[in-house]
Amino acid sequence: MTPVVPRTLVRVVCVVFHPGDELAAFARTLATASTRPVELVLVDNGTDQSVSAAVAAEFGAHLLVAPANLGYGGGANVGAQGCTAPWILVANSDLEWEPGSLDVLVEAAGADERIGSAGPALLNPDGTVYPSARALPSLTQGAGHALFVRVWPGNPWTRRYRAEHETSGQERAAGWLSGACLLLRREAFEAIGGFDDDYFMFFEDVDLGARLGHAGWTNLYVPQARVTHVGGTSWRAKPAKMIAAHHASAAKYVGHRYPHWYQWPVRRAAALGLRLRERAEIRAASS
Repeated sequence: MTPVVPRTLVRVVCVVFHPGDELAAFARTLATASTRPVELVLVDNGTDQSVSAAVAAEFGAHLLVAPANLGYGGGANVGAQGCTAPWILVANSDLEWEPGSLDVLVEAAGADERIGSAGPALLNPDGTVYPSARALPSLTQGAGHALFVRVWPGNPWTRRYRAEHETSGQERAAGWLSGACLLLRREAFEAIGGFDDDYFMFFEDVDLGARLGHAGWTNLYVPQARVTHVGGTSWRAKPAKMIAAHHASAAKYVGHRYPHWYQWPVRRAAALGLRLRERAEIRAASS
């Protein structure tokens, strides 16, 4: 009698660039996150695959070596190619999973066929909740927040921005979900063409959430699924470079989402605000 091989429910795509010990912790805790078959794919954007190769061998993962540094979204697209599982989960390597958390996330996402993506509660190492489920940035609100947050902290744009980014213990729809840990219905992901790899890093998740919503899919925040995001290693190593890259991607997002000629004045205001905020954050990081 031929044994029945269980169908893989989720392909987990982890994009790495010169990872450290956190990758083994990711794979080890992932093994406790689901009682169902999970396929782990490591996409290595770096030039030294020794760590990712060792982790792949220890935990039975597939290792894909990128031909160049494709960025986060581009690497995730490569890792998702050829997937036959109904769900794709894109994740950073510096996550640690709570037992059963992936099962909780998949169950919630599968409750409604219009759910295109789902994200867990992302915990900081101290146990606080990072605001990973957010409203899509408004052009005028973003410009007002960026321009006035430091000189007028109580301005109406910043108040609304902070209200929209407050954490909630309730399952709810969101404009976009953090790409640090993002479950995607394969059908929805393929229908919108995956991540826009024009974003090398940052804002690829904002753009994806916007396009999923525009196509009629729901982005669902599932706080009962909990994952700890150790995070911050790249920021600590090269803060000025990361800050500049974040603001460059923010400006690109604004240009992509608001391309019409009549939106030029507010678009320019947002670009100015982003430049001023970038300089202030780089100065603060250097002090």
